[in-house]
Formats: sequence, structure tokens, C-alpha cells
Amino acid sequence: MAQEKRVYTMTIAGLKRDLPLCRLNEHMSIAAFVIFGDVEITVASAQELLKKAPEFDVLITAEAKGIPLVYEMARQSGKPYYIARKYPKLYMPNPISVQVRSITTDKEQTLYLDAEEMEAIRGRRVLIVDDVISTGESLHALEKLVERSEGIVAGRCAILAEGDAAKREDIFFLEPLPLFAD
Repeated sequence: MAQEKRVYTMTIAGLKRDLPLCRLNEHMSIAAFVIFGDVEITVASAQELLKKAPEFDVLITAEAKGIPLVYEMARQSGKPYYIARKYPKLYMPNPISVQVRSITTDKEQTLYLDAEEMEAIRGRRVLIVDDVISTGESLHALEKLVERSEGIVAGRCAILAEGDAAKREDIFFLEPLPLFAD
């Protein structure tokens, strides 16, 4: 007999979604928000975040789940975007790196920007974008890359702020996402 799938139902940017509950550890579960493949939620969320955004010149996100959102925000705003990669690529002759450990990652990771991308950010107002902010570690790593690029952090945003992140005053987001005690 199949076990019934547990979900958390919420409305995001006016759209109802059922998020599967996934066990984080023996005491807690999280609701998994996966933006990949959901064009409707990506477009609507980008539009709503841009309404809340301060003035900015460029956008940045970390690979991978923020990519659809940052692309759509760039498309709607007409502003360029950059992606901090998880691995240096051949087209990055001079990659600069920072360390990050996210709640959804089982080990420490490194994020990379190429020196040319960092030069393009220098002196510009940068909007940091993510799909979900939980511990804020990915956000912090992106801030470090912007600072090393001599860019100016204009704002920090996400579709959802999970757990205590919803209490932060230095971010803006569309909806809070609770943690679930088991």
C-alpha cells in the first residue's frame, strides 16, 4: 500500500501550489518549492518581485534554482543578469570564488564569477535573487561576490522566505514558508 504524499498548499503570486513535504531530519520537514518547469509561477513571481524591487542595474543569482527566476526578471526589466556558477567553466579564464553551505546542500560548495563578470558589476547596483531564502548562506556568498566585484547591493529578494528568514528586514519576498515539526 502506497504511503499518502504529504503536501503544504499555498498561494504564491496569486497561484495555488501544492508543495511536497520532505524530511530534513528526524525532527523537521520542509516544503519543497521547485521552480523548474513551472513557467506560470516563474513569470508571475518575477513580475511581483519587480514591483517590490528598489532601483537596480544588474541582477545576480546562484546556480541553479534561481536561474529561471533571474532570467525572467531580466527579461521583464530589460536589465542584464549574472549567474554565480558552482564550478569554474572553460570560458572563465580568471574565476573568483567564495564558499557557501546551504540548507539543501549536504556539503560546502563554492560559487564562481569570472573576472570579466565582476568588472561588469563594478560600481553598479546589484539585485540579489533567489528562489527560497532559508539560512541565508547562499545570499551571503552572493553578497561577498558582489562586494569583491566592488558592486553595490541594491536589494536581496526571493519568492519564499523559509522559517526564521521571514523575520529578516534586509530581504523582500512574496510569501513566508513555514518549517514543519515532525
